[in-house]
Parts: sequence; C-alpha cells; structure tokens
Amino acid sequence: MKNTYKILAGIAVLCLLIALVLIIQGNIAKAGPLLIGFFVALSISFRGSALLRGFSYTLIIFAAVTTALYYPQYFITVNGFKLSALITPLIQLIMFGMGTSMGVEDFVGVIKMPKGVFIGVFSHFLIMPTLGFTLAKLSGFPPEIAAGIILIGCSPNGMASNVISYLAKANLALSITITAISTMLAPIFTPLLMKTLGGAFIEIKVLDMMWDITKMVIVPIGAGILFNRYLLKRAKWLEVVMPLVSMFGIAFIIVIITAAGRSSLLNIGFMLVLIVLIHNLMGYTFGYWAGRLFKMDERDCRTMAIEVGMQNGGLASGLAKEMGKMATVGLAPAVFGPLMNITGSLLATYWHRKPIKEAVK
Repeated sequence: MKNTYKILAGIAVLCLLIALVLIIQGNIAKAGPLLIGFFVALSISFRGSALLRGFSYTLIIFAAVTTALYYPQYFITVNGFKLSALITPLIQLIMFGMGTSMGVEDFVGVIKMPKGVFIGVFSHFLIMPTLGFTLAKLSGFPPEIAAGIILIGCSPNGMASNVISYLAKANLALSITITAISTMLAPIFTPLLMKTLGGAFIEIKVLDMMWDITKMVIVPIGAGILFNRYLLKRAKWLEVVMPLVSMFGIAFIIVIITAAGRSSLLNIGFMLVLIVLIHNLMGYTFGYWAGRLFKMDERDCRTMAIEVGMQNGGLASGLAKEMGKMATVGLAPAVFGPLMNITGSLLATYWHRKPIKEAVK
C-alpha cells in the first residue's frame, strides 16, 4: 500500500509539472484536468502519511474548486434546477450534525470557566469583525466583495476550531464552550456587527439576518441536541456519518459559490486570497495575545488564538446566499474556509510538538 501512495505522489508531481509547462505556453485551458488530477492524486497520497493526512480533505476541496473554475456550467444549474437552492438545507444539515455532538455539558463551561469563556467570546466578536472592516476598507475591492470580508469576520466559531484545539494541546473544554456560546449568540451579534461595520458597503437588513441565522443555526442545533440526548444512543452510526456529511456539504457549498463567482475570482482571486489569509493569521495572533494580556496560561492562550482566528465559513456563505449576493459577498467566506483549515492544521502541528509552558503568574 505504501508503494501505491508513493506512485500517486509521483503522478501528482508529474501532473503539476506538465500543467505548469502548459500554463507557461499559454495553454491555460488544457492545464485544467492536470491541475485537478494533481490535487486528487496528492490528496490520496497524503493518506499514507500520519503527518500529512490532515491536509487530504483540504486538497480535495482545492480539486473541487479548480473543477468549478474550469467547468462552472456543471455547478450552477442541473436540468433547470439552481444548485444554490441546496446551500441553506446543507447548512441546516451541518448544524444539525454539530448539535448531535453537543450536550448541556458544553454550556456548563460558562460556570466552570467564566473568565476564559467571556474573554474568548468577547475577543472573537471584537477582533475578527474589526480586522475584517479594516482589511475591507484597505482592499479597494468592490463594495459587495469587501462586505464578504466583514461578514466572515462577524461570524461565530465553527466545529473545526474544536478539532484544531484538540490537536494543538489547547484547552478543549474551553474551546467547545466558546464555540457553543458564540454560535448561540450569533443571531444577535452577527447582524448587529454587520449593520454597524458592513452597512457602509451594502444594505444590511438586521431582522432578516437574525431570522436567517436562527433557521440555519439555532433550530437545527437545538434539534441535534435533543436528538443526541434522546435518540443518538440508538443511532450510533450517525456519529460516523454526520462528520462525513458535514465535510461533503462544506465542500459542495464552496464549489457552488466558486462557480457562481468565477468571473470575480479570476479578476481579484490572488488579492482576495492574500487579504483573507492576513485576516486569518492576524486573528490567531491577536487572539493569542488577548489571552496573554489577561494572564491566561499557555493552554488557554492557544485556545484563544484558535477560537478567534477560525470562523464558521459555511454560515457566512449561507447568509450571503440568503442576501442574494452569493457570487460576491459569498466569495471571502468560500476562500476563508479552506485557508483556515490549512493554517489551523499547521498551527496545531507546531503546537502539538511544542511543550506547554508554565502558566503566567
């Protein structure tokens, strides 16, 4: 089996080299299938390495995004049906899955760790929206695309932050509680922050956004928590299926938005990726030092960094779709998700190998 992974890695390198030659020669269209093959082959080959396995899913997303950029017609409509109509149900399904992995104990952390939870939630809804607004103003992007940068900054945490916290040897219990609380507060804070910061770029209907978040997040998560409490013991298979469904759903949402916003991405793609990357990395940095500022120990500071820097890109994408601006406002969230997974995995790998320092006195 190891030989198979090595062969696939070789195929990936070969595909990339040929694709680069074609691009240099000006045959960009012909390079598409080879770039797709590169990401797919590399993703599978990474499964053979314990160190690189965590990047396999992100590479598959890159393959899907590349496919959407080269062949957008297959991801916009199918037999007259607009695939964008699937975004909201998919997010609801993902949030239901999130709920099935939660319980009342996830909220008890507020009592057990009030200082850490308050600092984490406050920092999250202060740092990322402020960074998003600043970067949007400096970017020079069209208003709707700039508003997408603010939208991802105003979104709550996602479940990915809990996985990264675990891998980074951070405070997992604190991470889960911050994610749960920020998600439940999202119907209030996200619309108000978007109205305050994003209202300078596009029209924000606060009540409509509150309802959109409630139906996409609060109701499905509530149903998931009830399902977890009363039925999950008789449906253990869901614990295996729901994470896979969530991964597929997020990938599919990103592909649909990429296809819809293809023309904008081709014009500002590199700069948007750069801005989003800066947003994400500064979130980690400011989050970590917010913990240091309040004399939190190293484990909790790592949690602050991850909880501040990682956002719920799926929800932000869904909100952009509900606003009717999926191809513009939805672009930054679609880019943020895959980049966040890469940077988060790298950060977790670094911290996993680094001993925890003594608590700051």
